[in-house]
Amino acid sequence: MATAEKTKVSYDLDPDTYEPRHMGLGRFLATRPSSLKPPMNKVPNPISLLRLLNTKQWLFFLVGFLGWTWDAFDFFTVSLTVAGLAETFDRSNSDITWGITLVLMMRSIGSVAFGIAADRYGRKWPYIVNMVLFIIFELATGFCNTYKQFLGVRALYGIAMGGLYGNAAATALEDCPEAARGILSGMLQQGYAFGYLLATVFARGLVNTTSHEWRPLYWFGAGPPVLLIIFRFFLPETDAFKERSEVRHATGNLTGTFVAEGKVALRRHWKLLVYMVLLMAGFNFMSHGSQDLYPTMLSNQYNKSANAVTVTQVVANLGAMAGGTAIGYMSQTFGRRFSIIVVSILGGALLYPYSFTGSDNVIAAAFFEQFCVQGAWGVIPIHLMELSPPSFRTFVVGTAYQLGNLVSSASSTIEATIGERFPLPPKVTDEGTVKRYQYGKVICIFMGCVYAYVIILTFFGPEYLGRKFDVHHDGDLQTAAGRSSGGRMGKDDSSEDARDEKAAEVRRENV
Repeated sequence: MATAEKTKVSYDLDPDTYEPRHMGLGRFLATRPSSLKPPMNKVPNPISLLRLLNTKQWLFFLVGFLGWTWDAFDFFTVSLTVAGLAETFDRSNSDITWGITLVLMMRSIGSVAFGIAADRYGRKWPYIVNMVLFIIFELATGFCNTYKQFLGVRALYGIAMGGLYGNAAATALEDCPEAARGILSGMLQQGYAFGYLLATVFARGLVNTTSHEWRPLYWFGAGPPVLLIIFRFFLPETDAFKERSEVRHATGNLTGTFVAEGKVALRRHWKLLVYMVLLMAGFNFMSHGSQDLYPTMLSNQYNKSANAVTVTQVVANLGAMAGGTAIGYMSQTFGRRFSIIVVSILGGALLYPYSFTGSDNVIAAAFFEQFCVQGAWGVIPIHLMELSPPSFRTFVVGTAYQLGNLVSSASSTIEATIGERFPLPPKVTDEGTVKRYQYGKVICIFMGCVYAYVIILTFFGPEYLGRKFDVHHDGDLQTAAGRSSGGRMGKDDSSEDARDEKAAEVRRENV
């Protein structure tokens, strides 16, 4: 198996302990420009990086990738059937987009519940329960007969959907070789684009091709999770989780140690958690603002046929998959923050052709715009993993992502509602008159603001490129285990800080 050179860590990470540096606010802000300088790690052959993984690591990555793919497939079924749902339930397009908004709002509940379960009991069974719920709620959506039923089922589906992202990221990445993190992060995140691509293709084949109209797409969506349940059942827990579980068991008070880890993580990292939620709000506005209403814009504003919309969406998602993989891979060399900022600037420059081109040339704009959007997203799984407190990696990654989704949950509804304030001449069809709106103008302005927000927040944020994921470099766990086993839960902060410093000295000696 191939070997890799040692990764140069980011400025914000202590090179001796591989833990975050302790800096005051003034020094932290003063170092933001200089810390953005790329570490310029050697750019290895990507094939060599992928050869670093053994069979078990590949299986973990694959089950995480496929779970995230089907999570995206199920989510985008609504985006791709807005018109059909509106006709069935006798509602406007903006009313139907509440089915998207509710999913985004409810996902944070699932991320908290399933995230805590995965960090406490393991990655395996929460993943399986997620898939069982996917089956139930996708089938139920296909049998909805009223608008209220539709909204209720999608809200419950949102809870199930919210529990998967953190688990999928932890399962796929926490055991992977350090040098391969960037490219695997990009590949993992493109499960989202791949799911969108599959949803687009199957929607073309299943929607309005039978007397059941849009319903077969949802019924089909309930099938593949059965295979994923079987796949995950025959895989063990990740090595990183088993190692952490052994330390907790060694204290003789597993639950007490887990609770103590949570208290330590919250006391030390609450500001970082707030930052991660704000960052993910921007990223979710970026993805949903550029994608959810885009098929409607193509068909409604630019009168694209169903086939033309499908081709444009497929090409856009091919660009997304290429961008996520490429930028995730390059972030290992140029750094996480630098990569996000550069590709966001490029994405902003492409907004005009993306949203104001009515000819067939829009396909090229869609490819490169989604290359940039998902290019920035390709860095996110490993960026969040490295920023997260190790003991609560699944909970923090999933909850930060889903709370960001909650903040951005109304993006498609906002765009649809504002777009209706900019009417175009209606389109007359055999079925009647169809109202048309300038959705492209709204998408362009909205996304310009989102890109600016993401660039600013990323510039002023931290980066822990090169952070170790094993328990020997986890100060939170060592502090919590010592408190739990030593009966020092009631000691004051000064004694706790002394133990933290002692633990850091021991880790330096070990390194």
